[in-house]
Amino acid sequence: MFKSGRFVADSLGDLRESQVQPNGVDLTLGAIYEQSEPGRIERGGKTVGDRRELEPSDGIYQLDRGGYIVEYADRVVIPDGHIGFLLPRSSLLRNSCMLDTAVWDAGYEGRGEGLLEVHHPIELEQGARIAQLVLADAAHEGTYEGSYQGENL
Repeated sequence: MFKSGRFVADSLGDLRESQVQPNGVDLTLGAIYEQSEPGRIERGGKTVGDRRELEPSDGIYQLDRGGYIVEYADRVVIPDGHIGFLLPRSSLLRNSCMLDTAVWDAGYEGRGEGLLEVHHPIELEQGARIAQLVLADAAHEGTYEGSYQGENL
């Protein structure tokens, strides 16, 4: 069962009331990066390629077509007994953009990242709401202790 937006908001803490939705919480744009060097994923590990942070002009990112890494401004905590799913806000989709994300396991804490696919140029303001986090009940053994624990904090 998915949790209410108020439950998600109470798990995250410091949010604007406008971020709380009926079924989740909107996450805001913190920073945008372009990957500049290749990464590598192996059976026994991974290497994230080097990145270059883009600088907004008067708080606005002007993005051409391509793939970008977005860092969310909001600290996320996935409570015990839950799993987190992040979905793009429909405003991105209506502007020919897609946000690709991964599952957030119970126990994850950090300022996560996603892949922003821009299919038509767009302007994004720093702090704009770009994704919605929803939480669902989940049975699990243990909690997240991977290499991204505490990322971007």
